[in-house]
Amino acid sequence: MIAGTPQEARAWDRELRRGRRGIDNGAPQTHNAAMPRSRTAPFETHDSPPETVHIIGVPMDHGAGRRGVGMGPSALRIGGLHEKLKAAGREFVDHGDILIRTPERLRAKVEGKANNLPIVLRACDALHEHVQRIVLMGGFPLVIGGDHSINIGTMAGLAVGVRERHKAEKGKGKGRVPREIGVIWIDAHGDLNTPETSPSGNIHGMPVSVALGKGPRVLTHLGGFAPKVQANNVVLIGLRDLDREEKQAILDSGVHAFTMQDIDMRGMAGVIQEAVSLATRNTDYLHVSFDIDSVDPRVAPGTGTTVFGGLTYREAHLALELISESGKLTSFEMVEVNPILDNYNMTGELAAGLIASALGKRIL
Repeated sequence: MIAGTPQEARAWDRELRRGRRGIDNGAPQTHNAAMPRSRTAPFETHDSPPETVHIIGVPMDHGAGRRGVGMGPSALRIGGLHEKLKAAGREFVDHGDILIRTPERLRAKVEGKANNLPIVLRACDALHEHVQRIVLMGGFPLVIGGDHSINIGTMAGLAVGVRERHKAEKGKGKGRVPREIGVIWIDAHGDLNTPETSPSGNIHGMPVSVALGKGPRVLTHLGGFAPKVQANNVVLIGLRDLDREEKQAILDSGVHAFTMQDIDMRGMAGVIQEAVSLATRNTDYLHVSFDIDSVDPRVAPGTGTTVFGGLTYREAHLALELISESGKLTSFEMVEVNPILDNYNMTGELAAGLIASALGKRIL
């Protein structure tokens, strides 16, 4: 749980700077980066995203149907994440990885049809604390997974952090309108299942529903409230493999959805431009969650839920280049890289490169 007293909060901040709270990789790695001095100082304008990127690895594979994706953070770092961020001119702090208790040490449980719920909840709770603090200090959270269930922790941290920043700004005579988060979700799947509709019970197929306030209460109310986002501020891109009940859930939810057919017909540039407009017209923050299975498996084989007919190499980069150029991006998440299924870490290298495109790398 988050420290409650001012003294505990300051201690937490010191530990976060050192990369120690719930982190197993020792001292954080930095590149020309210093943590912001004030936890409550407002963000710079969103035309100029927060400068310092704070990397948090989440080696979680308990929300997925197969093991191995927990090694994704290592694959991204080995794939040159740090070097690519430096080349893109971004300052960063790498805080290491969240500690995950594995089924070998903590017996996995099936809770109805939400598999490994206690393990997923514990990891997401730790992650949400880290992300919340980074938001409060005006940093840019970069979360690397890990399966897509980690988004439950990411969204909780973003939503709580944004709410607390708004309270601080309101106390200074600013921030009269509540702050909202827009989400662009790039994925082959809708991730709008619940335990009642999921064929597998794997939680990595549920995070959008959880963010919208549907699903197990311990997940939907992580951070103390639900929903974390409004449906009309969520845009799904790259859909091509949907469960039967999930299709109806998407239609009923109020989210905006662009399938691969939309991309084929309209082109990626047109889809992304509309997506950014939809996700930011009523919001102050923009989070992008990128599932590597959105990319065609001939380009990105190292993931557990491959479906042919996905994004090309250039479509994936173009999408993130255009989002970066919008100047609206305030947090990013890369998930579902599984090096066990990869060829010479080509997917890890691709994912690291895509992150660099999202954070400002340009061809010219």
